[in-house]
Amino acid sequence: MDQIRREQFVDTVSDFIRTVSIVLPADVYGKFMELMRHEKSPTAAALYHNMHKNMYHARQLCRPTCQDTGVIEFFVSVGTGFPYMDDIEGVLRDAVIKATEEVPLRPNAVDPFGEHNTGTNAGFGAPYIEYDLVPGSSDLEIRMYMSGGGSSLPGRSKVLMPLEGRDGIKRFVKETALEWGVNACPPLIFGIGIGTDASTSAMLSKRALLRPLGTHSEHPEAAKLEDELREELDETGMAPLGFGGSFSVLGVNIECAARHPATLGVGISTGCWATRRGHIVIHGDLSSENLSHTVFPERSHEKTHKNTDNI
Repeated sequence: MDQIRREQFVDTVSDFIRTVSIVLPADVYGKFMELMRHEKSPTAAALYHNMHKNMYHARQLCRPTCQDTGVIEFFVSVGTGFPYMDDIEGVLRDAVIKATEEVPLRPNAVDPFGEHNTGTNAGFGAPYIEYDLVPGSSDLEIRMYMSGGGSSLPGRSKVLMPLEGRDGIKRFVKETALEWGVNACPPLIFGIGIGTDASTSAMLSKRALLRPLGTHSEHPEAAKLEDELREELDETGMAPLGFGGSFSVLGVNIECAARHPATLGVGISTGCWATRRGHIVIHGDLSSENLSHTVFPERSHEKTHKNTDNI
């Protein structure tokens, strides 16, 4: 890849990261507004109003909607015909470094065996990148997630005895929500993975978290369980922000895979009310389509220098 095209590639991904950090994806924002409109508790309604005001100021000031911009994770589906396959990892890393400086993002990448912060959000194994190959395609599809500290704390993965079944899954999810959910700034998105062991169920839970709200699992029983868990988790009354209200979840998504007859693996990944994830497709000519956002922040930083007293 020549230098001009590489810079274009880096700029496209960096601008995508910037959008994700400032503006919530359309499905998350839409669900947030739905909960705010239907909230009956005066205290909870006031909190939703302040959270919405926070989103407004983030867009006006071109600054991240939450100070914890997380550790950046990329889930990449690359077509076997994508012409710049060899450059993907380097481009994603450079885009993270560029966005960290220009947005700016809070530096969160700390060495796994020490307290050294790289200051760039890039480091040993960071950003995290997972690849899938797509035969017959010339596109690069990127799903990105900003994995914040609070929303990562409830993350759990456990192997149950298979006879525990649906009740065991529900019990594990609800116990996790009640014990750790308040740390993640509810209302939450719950991604739940069901598989054979701790690792596969954990990864399935992250893929579930990346799925748009309002969609259902392709497995009919999993789809039913999504609805049941959403209703039962709402009954905990911990949201918004742990102060109590009518709703506790933005959504529950489940991804599952055939499991071993002797095991029932369950994984949990959570996203906070400000779940910052994005979905972009970059074509072989480096044109792109943002599939997750309908509103975009201004590209310039001019607004950060304006008088914002009246915002």
